[in-house]
Amino acid sequence: MTVLVGIFGALIGSFLNVVAYRVPLKLSVTSPPSACTSCGVRIKGYDNIPVLSWVFLLGRCRNCSSRISARYPAVELGTAVFFGIVTWRFLPNNGVQASALPTITSTFLLIAFLYLVSISVVLALIDADTHTLPNRVILPSYLVGIGFLAAASISVGDVSSLLRAGAGLCILWAFYLGLALLYPGGMGFGDVKLAGLLGLFLGYLGWGELIVGGFAAFLLGGIYGAGLLLAKRASRKSGIPFGPWMLAGAWVGILFGDQLWEGYLSLLGVA
Repeated sequence: MTVLVGIFGALIGSFLNVVAYRVPLKLSVTSPPSACTSCGVRIKGYDNIPVLSWVFLLGRCRNCSSRISARYPAVELGTAVFFGIVTWRFLPNNGVQASALPTITSTFLLIAFLYLVSISVVLALIDADTHTLPNRVILPSYLVGIGFLAAASISVGDVSSLLRAGAGLCILWAFYLGLALLYPGGMGFGDVKLAGLLGLFLGYLGWGELIVGGFAAFLLGGIYGAGLLLAKRASRKSGIPFGPWMLAGAWVGILFGDQLWEGYLSLLGVA
């Protein structure tokens, strides 16, 4: 199942490339069909197979021979791997937490977090390209996240996880709002809206995941920024998109937060 979902992830990754390209341009993500960005010729189905088509075409358009960015197969392959990892984490009788949950609950959680994978890829690409986090992606995701997480809680009668998810949403949203008001040039309101969404998912899993996921964003972003400064590729006044690091930090919390938090508490001698 993990392998099958990973293959499905490659197909989703192909679509995510389209979404990341079209959403900032305010274009429809469903029509017209995909076409070469250089010559405009519609891409045939046999030239639109994730990863493989790019390899067979040697990274060039069949019609005009213009180069096709390696980012396209990288996103497809990365999404496939990401889907596989998340499936392993939440698949019934497979992941650490999911093994103790009923199948229907784990299925709802799996769908919710696979959706989070998809928007994580899209938002990271868009923010890296345009320094924006579009409402068109973030706001509907609140409804999707709340819907599937609520279904998971209701199916097992677990109200506490849902309440904790709401608390996580409010905590991270309020924290980032405070940063945006204190440092308007350093934190945008797109980051604030994304923070609430990530807090929803992290809070659902646990307080340890929420704390680790929230902290990891600043740790990873700080390391990246310091690296740019040392390499003299940026100055202290350079604007660096923070969305990708918020997303990366959140996934550290989702995948490893419980273990990292327990390890931290053990070092303090309180666990």
